[in-house]
Amino acid sequence: MSVDVTTETTIAAPLPDVWAYAVDPRTAPQWYANIAEVEVLTPGPVALGSRMRFHARFLGRPLANTYEVVELEPQRVFTMTTSQGPFPMTTTYAFEPSGGGGTVMRLRNHGTPSGFGSLAAPAMAAAMRRANRADLARIKELLEAAR
Repeated sequence: MSVDVTTETTIAAPLPDVWAYAVDPRTAPQWYANIAEVEVLTPGPVALGSRMRFHARFLGRPLANTYEVVELEPQRVFTMTTSQGPFPMTTTYAFEPSGGGGTVMRLRNHGTPSGFGSLAAPAMAAAMRRANRADLARIKELLEAAR
C-alpha cells in the first residue's frame, strides 16, 4: 500500500525568500522537527543531481537516508527522492505566489513502504500528515518572524 500525503500553508513572505530558505538543505533541521542533521554530499549550490543525507527520526526510529534532487524549477518545484531503507520516498515542495506578496507552499511525501511498513501504511500516512503540518507551521513561523 502506498502513502501519499500533501499539506500546504500560506506564508506571508515573498516567494524568492521562501524558496531560498526551503530548498537549502542546511535549514532543514530548523523547520523539520524530525530532522537532526543534514550532510550535503554534493559541493556547490543545490542543483539537479545534488545529494544530501538526512539524519532523522520517524515514529521513534532513527533514519539516515540519502536523497537526490530529481526536479528543480526555480521558485516553482523542488523534488528529491530516496530509494533507501524500508520506506523509499519522494518529497516535493511546490510554490506559488499568493495574494498580497505571500507564498503558498505545498509539501508532498509519497512512496511505497516495504515489509512491516506496508502493513502500517495508514498509520504512517496519518503520522506523516501531522508531522508535515507541524513542519509547515514552523517554516511559516520562522519566515514570517524574519520579516
